[in-house]
Amino acid sequence: MTAATALAHPNIAFIKYWGDKDPVLRIPANGSLSMNLDNLYSLTKVSFDPELVWDELFIDGQVAGDTAHQRVSHFLDHVRKLSGIASKARVESENNFPTGVGVASSASAFAALSLAASRAAGLDLDERSLSRLARRGSGSACRSVPAGFVEWQPGEDDERSYAKSIAPADHWQLYDCIAIISQEHKETGSQEGHRLADSSLLQRTRVEDAPRRLGLCREAILKRDFEAFADIVEFDSNLMHAVMMTSQPQLFYWLPATIAVMQAVSEWRKSGTAVCFTIDAGPNVHIITLEENSPGVIADLMHIPGVKKVLVSRPGAGVRLVNG
Repeated sequence: MTAATALAHPNIAFIKYWGDKDPVLRIPANGSLSMNLDNLYSLTKVSFDPELVWDELFIDGQVAGDTAHQRVSHFLDHVRKLSGIASKARVESENNFPTGVGVASSASAFAALSLAASRAAGLDLDERSLSRLARRGSGSACRSVPAGFVEWQPGEDDERSYAKSIAPADHWQLYDCIAIISQEHKETGSQEGHRLADSSLLQRTRVEDAPRRLGLCREAILKRDFEAFADIVEFDSNLMHAVMMTSQPQLFYWLPATIAVMQAVSEWRKSGTAVCFTIDAGPNVHIITLEENSPGVIADLMHIPGVKKVLVSRPGAGVRLVNG
């Protein structure tokens, strides 16, 4: 039996990934840009065992459901193909944050799975190859492989679609204060949402404009220009949700407290606080601010009705092996 354990962080996308050119390989319709979240993680152990009859998957100590099991087993089939081994695997994964509520749990889970499974299978992949492998499990997982601030090159095929760091984690001490409004597993997951994107009349415009938004966001991060950063991040988030809301069938992830947080953040910015919001596929809101503002932002968020708790994270490292 061979085993390896890896740790990876989820990421928050500042320029969003929504929609695929190739849903099988998860080649995205547009490039995206994100930041890894240091305080949140997925820890995954993979053990290939010739004695196993089928793959086993445990998430947070519980036997995984059929859909998750099939998705991971299919991913492991690709690892087995790359490595030339035939053994089934036992996968044990745990998160220190809510799963399936729009906090990118699949990103950290598949990034960790990619490194743990490939190493346990005897592969030693470079960062680019590991990012490409993680992308096959969950598109945004490719962004959790490199460290810090990360851009996903959309590419046109498997070789050219991968993520790379544009700045290290210590480049800019942004804080992500995540307002948890609901911990219920979302009814329509991101995987299904990507398939619906092209049914919105807005998706084509969104994709065509993506290079401009990426350029503005990349420049703002590299210059540490919060005002320019906030403008493009909020615009991009709203644009993605506009696509979701005009898809067929329509997707509404926001709850009343989601809107209350968005409105509060807008008021805080008008009063001079460096703060902005972005929302992935779920009701929870990521409030991005500077380190010195984070205590006040956290306190103010907890006074908004419907906010159950606030998770806080600074920029994080890339995927890595750990003992365990």
